[in-house]
Amino acid sequence: MAQYLVSVLFDSDALATDEEMAAIDVFNDRLQADGHWVFAAGLASPDSATVIDGRGGEPVFSDGPFLESKEHVAGLWIIEADDLDVALRLAAQGSKACNRRVEVRPLLSA
Repeated sequence: MAQYLVSVLFDSDALATDEEMAAIDVFNDRLQADGHWVFAAGLASPDSATVIDGRGGEPVFSDGPFLESKEHVAGLWIIEADDLDVALRLAAQGSKACNRRVEVRPLLSA
């Protein structure tokens, strides 16, 4: 099985509603029961981010998001699926559950 990152994209700092959280819980339970679950988490707002650039001599720490954008990553799932088609089907179900757009990207093995 391959692993995929499903990023939840959102254009607001608003948290999920109670109804959305209930739907996400049902989706998460189904992922676990069907053997697709690896990990999932919500993220704090972009304003809580710290960007670190350690490419030079001393690392530079900056408050806030690196990119100014209308959308940000609000959460994520890491799932296991037999192939991309299965991952996309699962991601579509996750998008419906959380009521947000999602992006799917394969994880590269190390």
